[in-house]
Amino acid sequence: MSSALEGGLLADFERYLRSQKARSEHTIRAYLGDLAALRAFLVDQGVDDWQQVRLADLRSFLARQDAAGAARATIARRAASARGFFTWATHVGQLTTNPALRLAAPKRTKTLPGVLRQSEAAGLLEVAKVAADDDDPVHQRDRAIFELLYASGIRVGELVGLDVDDVDLRERIVRVIGKGNKERTVPFGGPAAEAIQEWNASGRPRLVTEQSGPALFLGRRGGRVDPRAVRSGLHALLQHVADAPDLGPHGLRHSAATHLLEGGADLRMVQELLGHASLSTTQVYTHVSVERLRRSFAQAHPRA
Repeated sequence: MSSALEGGLLADFERYLRSQKARSEHTIRAYLGDLAALRAFLVDQGVDDWQQVRLADLRSFLARQDAAGAARATIARRAASARGFFTWATHVGQLTTNPALRLAAPKRTKTLPGVLRQSEAAGLLEVAKVAADDDDPVHQRDRAIFELLYASGIRVGELVGLDVDDVDLRERIVRVIGKGNKERTVPFGGPAAEAIQEWNASGRPRLVTEQSGPALFLGRRGGRVDPRAVRSGLHALLQHVADAPDLGPHGLRHSAATHLLEGGADLRMVQELLGHASLSTTQVYTHVSVERLRRSFAQAHPRA
């Protein structure tokens, strides 16, 4: 029988899987879906025969899945599907070697969250401002939240824990209780101050209840706002920003740090603002500040 990718080898494997009574229909469909994805990847790579597949090809396939953000469980299952298929094909004599013999699912690398361009961040906050103009207190709250998150770079957990008295609008500073119960003071700018002032004057009073206490940002029922509401509000607004990545609140923190560094801020100052115990934690944000380095190089180096 031909071992060409478009041949009947996968159909034979499906018949084999269905002959194994211990396998559920769900498992069989998952295996076949994984192998269809593998075949499409191999075709894209110029491989037209299962005999040509190498271990490096399979590792590249899993790495592509990882880079696309597939869950670890999905990647592990796709590795298992490939091992099962090639082990069977070798055992029944359809293939002479088993390229998946040493295939393991790659360890998921720790990646940074997405980052907005400065123009996209400005677009997000403009969309939030327009939404707040409809006089909906939740929209006023969201505008104040995203202005403050981007201006200060604080964590969403720190934000939802803020009380009214933690924010000094005249001095434009916010007192934050961060990791390890450590307190720090973070400045913010005029747009954030304006949005918070509007929220305090117009939005918050319409949501406040007996359960609100001193919480600065409130949910629709009057309690302290939930981080999930912050995330869903951000996702909704980003849908209206052209070409912006869909990111969570930590992406705004990441964007704030990146834009500070691109603007020439000192790394240790950014460390203090973010509340990082170690400078090495802050240094990961320099990886996306390549444009600032390129501009500096172009301006300063004689051979630029």
